[in-house]
This record gives sequence, C-alpha cells and structure tokens, in this order.
Amino acid sequence: MFYEVIPTKIFRSGAGALTYASDLDLQPGHLVTIPLGRTSCTGIVLKKVASPSFSCKPITNLLYETPLPSHLLKATLWLSSYYLSPLPATAKLLLPVGVWKKRRGTVSEETESSIASEPPLNSYQQTAIKEIKSAPSTTKLLFGVTGSGKTNIYLKLAQETLSKNQSVILLVPEIALTSQLVQIFESTFGQRITLLHSRQTEAERHLTWERLLHSDTPQIVIGPRSALFAPLKNLGLIIIDEAHESTYYQENTPKYSALRLASFLASTLKIPCLLGSATPLVADFYLAKSKNSLITLSEKAKASAIAPQIKVISFSSRESFAKNRYFSDALLATITQNLKNGHQTLIYHNRRGSAPLTLCEKCGWQALCPNCFLPLTLHSDSYSLICHTCGHSEKIPTSCPDCHHPSILHKGFGTKLLERELTKLFPDVKIARFDADNKKGESLDALYDKVKSGNIQILIGTQTVSRGLDLPNLASIGIVQADAGLSLPDFGAEEKTFELLTQVIGRVGRGHLNTASVVIQTYQPDSPVINFAIQSDYLGFYDYLIKKRKRQLLPPFAYLAKLTVTAKTEQTTLKHIRTLSNSLNNFITQAHLTSIKISPPMPAFHEHTPSGYTWQLILKSTKRNDLLTLLKNVDAKITLDPPSLL
Repeated sequence: MFYEVIPTKIFRSGAGALTYASDLDLQPGHLVTIPLGRTSCTGIVLKKVASPSFSCKPITNLLYETPLPSHLLKATLWLSSYYLSPLPATAKLLLPVGVWKKRRGTVSEETESSIASEPPLNSYQQTAIKEIKSAPSTTKLLFGVTGSGKTNIYLKLAQETLSKNQSVILLVPEIALTSQLVQIFESTFGQRITLLHSRQTEAERHLTWERLLHSDTPQIVIGPRSALFAPLKNLGLIIIDEAHESTYYQENTPKYSALRLASFLASTLKIPCLLGSATPLVADFYLAKSKNSLITLSEKAKASAIAPQIKVISFSSRESFAKNRYFSDALLATITQNLKNGHQTLIYHNRRGSAPLTLCEKCGWQALCPNCFLPLTLHSDSYSLICHTCGHSEKIPTSCPDCHHPSILHKGFGTKLLERELTKLFPDVKIARFDADNKKGESLDALYDKVKSGNIQILIGTQTVSRGLDLPNLASIGIVQADAGLSLPDFGAEEKTFELLTQVIGRVGRGHLNTASVVIQTYQPDSPVINFAIQSDYLGFYDYLIKKRKRQLLPPFAYLAKLTVTAKTEQTTLKHIRTLSNSLNNFITQAHLTSIKISPPMPAFHEHTPSGYTWQLILKSTKRNDLLTLLKNVDAKITLDPPSLL
C-alpha cells in the first residue's frame, strides 16, 4: 500500500507531501517515522494513494496507534494554503518537540468528576448566552465592558459543552498573566483542566499531549495559541479570552493568526468559537456586526463598581511639573495620599513608547505623514523623517510648523528610568516594576501575589498589567505618557493605544474600594484616541477608526501583505527590492490583478540590524486570492495579514 505523508521537516523549497510504501493499514493523521534524504523525521499520513509509477521508500515505523483528529489535519492544509506557508512547517505545529522519543514519567491519571455547580448569572449574562447560541455564524464576538462578567459566561458554556461529552479549548494570552481566570476554571472543573504553558519541560508537554491523544474523556485545555493544536477527539467549543491581544499572532514562520485558525476550526467542526474582549480589534468588530454575530455586555457585573475620577495633565504645561519632569504635581499628590490611606498606586507606561518622538515641546505638534496621517520616523543617518507605510520623506523642521517655537524633541523614556525616579522621591516605600524585562529573579505571577496582598505600595507596569489583572487594593493609576504609542509609524498604533489605555483604566473602580482615580499625562490632551479611552467609549472610537480605515484601504476593507528583503549591504538590498517591485508590477499588469496596490520600496522600521539592511514593500488588495496568485513564487520574506507594519 502507498501513502502520501507530510514530513515535519522542510527538505526543499516548495515541497509538500511525499509518497511512501507500507504494509500497515494506516489512516489519515497517523504519525510515522519516514526516511528523508540521508536522515529521517516524523511524518503525518495525509491519505492512501494508488500505486505510483516510481519507486518509493518504505515507512520506517508507526509511532502511535491513535491517529491525530481529522480537524487538525485539515488545519495544517488550510494554514499552508491561507498563509502561503510550507506544508512541513505547518504540520510541525501539530506535534510536541521530540514526539518520537520514549518518555519516562507519568502524567496525572484521568478521573471522572461531577460537573460543577451552576455559575451565577445576572439577567444581562443570561441574555448574552441566548444570543451567543442563536447567532448565525459559528464565530461570535462577546463585546463586554471591563468587569461585565465574561468569565461566568465562559464557565456556563464550558459546563454545557462538557455535559455533551465534548471538549473545550480556552485560549489565553499567557498563563502567567491570566492566572486569575485559570484559577477560577481550575476551582470549578478540577481534574478536567489541562494546562499548557511555556514553563513546562519538553517531556511534560509531550506526556500531556500523549494523554490528550489517547483520552476519551472530555477535557478543558487552557493555554496560549498553540493550545489550538491539542489532539482532542471531540472538540465542542473554542473560547478566546482577551481576543484583542497581539500574542495571538505568531510572528515566527509559519506566521498565522490564532483567531483566524480558531474560526476555521469552528466552521469545519460546526461548533461555536467565542472571542471575548472589552476592546475588540476593529476588524473583528466590523465582521461580527456584518454577520449578526455581535453580543454585547454593557453592564458591570458588580453593583459596587464605580467610575474612576480622571484628570488629564498636559506635558506642555510646565507649571504642572514643578516637582519632577516625569511625574506631575497632581500625580505625586495622588501617590502621597494613597500611601497615607494604605492604598496602592499603579504607574503605567507603555514600553512600546521607547520609539523616538518628533514633537514640539511647547504646543504638542507632532510630525505626521500627510498621506497616511501616521507618525513619521526619525532617520538620523539621513537626518530626515520617513513614513514607513507610504514612503513619504521630509526634512526635520528646525522649528514647530504650528507655533514656530524652536523646541523640537526627539526622545522617550521607559519604566526603568521611572523606577529610579520614584525610588528617589519615595525612598522608604516598597516599589516594584511589573514587566517582562524584570530581571530580579522573581516570576511575574509571584510578584503578582505580592501586589495582590498589598506588600507593594507603588507598582510600575507596562502593557502586561492591562491583561485582566484584578488588584483589590489598587486605588489610583498614573499613566505617564498616554500618547507614547501614537508616535509609532503603524496603522495599528491608534487601535493599540486605545486598547491599552482602556484596559489599564479598567484596573481601578472594580468594586473593591470606594475610591478610584486616574491621572493621565500626555503631550496630546486633545487626541480623539485618548479622549475615547477616557470616556470608555469603544463605539465612538470604532466609528472614528473604521472611517479612517475605509479611506486608507486598510483592514477590514483590504488584505495586507508585507514583503521584506534583507542583504548585507544597502546597495544590494536596494537592487533586490527594486527588482522585486518591478517584477510584481509587471505581473499585476499582465495578469490584470487590478485589485492590488503596491507601495514604493521603503526602509523597514528597523532598517539596519546585525542581519544587514532591510527594505520592504506593502501590498493591499480587496481580493485575497489575487494576493495569493501574485505571491506564490515570490523570492522574499512574506507576511500575510500582518497586525503591524513595523
């Protein structure tokens, strides 16, 4: 008998499945060991085929009697086609590292457990569940304001799915940063929970995967985007919490969006996929509205929740920063009052704001591209400002074009500097920095336990603190530079800034204390993005941004592709990128692919790296198939549907 098998190792460019011989009666999804050139690798049986006209090497051996679930085999084929990724690379996503190894050790035994008690649901949550079940599309968006009780809806749907003898996948941005949600699920469902996370060893992940492959008991698998590849036999529900998070997009090859993959799986299996967020991606909100699959939770679950008092301080107001250049007098007074009351203060600064700013210190003017309305990036080597979306270039002004003041700034600051400043201002206070760069040996979840207990009085955080953390002793938030993210030359900068500000403001006023305040410092107090976030007005922000996206032909009104070329010298890079640009434009003309627009060649955001010089082309098209037709034989690094153009 003969079988097409997908190797999990790329052996030559453009190659997919290979044909092998075997006396075994194999099924699609069976894992086997196959010879590949002078080595061997793991392969996934794709299908049985007729006897070929050429000689075939034999399959070496069968690794597991149980084949992979059919939906995973369909997923690897879809990923390869949808994202133009090599088939062996997408097949490798399905398997744990070292899947061929014989492991010593055990995983916890499966035990039957009774279904948990009914989660408490208010009338709004009950209505939302009815709407989720009646929505016509398999993929539904649960748009719930911060504190509206999305978790109880997840619990109820998971409980109903288990009762049907079906399994559940719950995606979270990162286990360590969503520990509260995980703890709630563990306390509710006990032994039915299987966790997948980065701190597991290779052997632990492999043994867990083996148990899931052989299990006939419905499970709830909780983990990051890779949890979608858990080998569950009877998958009945996919939930994606904090669905706006950028971690759901895999930046490494093969690049893919977990949201799109989850939607494909739901459609294939005809099961619900629920995206939950207080700040959904604008493209997802647009699609959900168009498919009548938008479910809204607009009421806070806790009656004790309060709206925080918000004060906006302009960095242009020198008198507001009499005591410190980074912390306004109002913010310092708030911190001092909280220390007297035994309450905590969170100092928030988006780490992505470390990119250089070009703005006027006096009036707040910012250098923007006249075509894209995105911030221009300083290129010090050429002493120019360049737009990385359309290629527009201009000289750096010596004075402000608006107020003619000569104070043009190019700078930023980060959380480490803020930590040093606060230590000087409050030398006897317990201060901790809560970000992914913390090198003091403490894990983020261990640090979170200290914060929750009240042992830390001032917390300095980046975007990691915006991911659903509930801090009962937190009274105030100081947002040091609210417009930092707006300086990035990217179409997603406004969306990311709104999401982070809204999420971090939502950390206070959650019903634990009878006081809540936010101090927002910004160079752009009149920014519509900042003001929409202050008002927690997602719908206003959505209306504002969706109109801009339509004018600029950006998602969801077009598909994007980013092509990058890197070479050791700038001259070689320019030669290759221009050749590529000309070739693509010629193909578009000959094939009449009129839906595609190509930008001129432009330097990448990080133009010069140890790898060399990188330039890029940005492609837009209203027809995805046209993009795929154009890009199938392109000799460049391709990113389809990039969440960012940086």
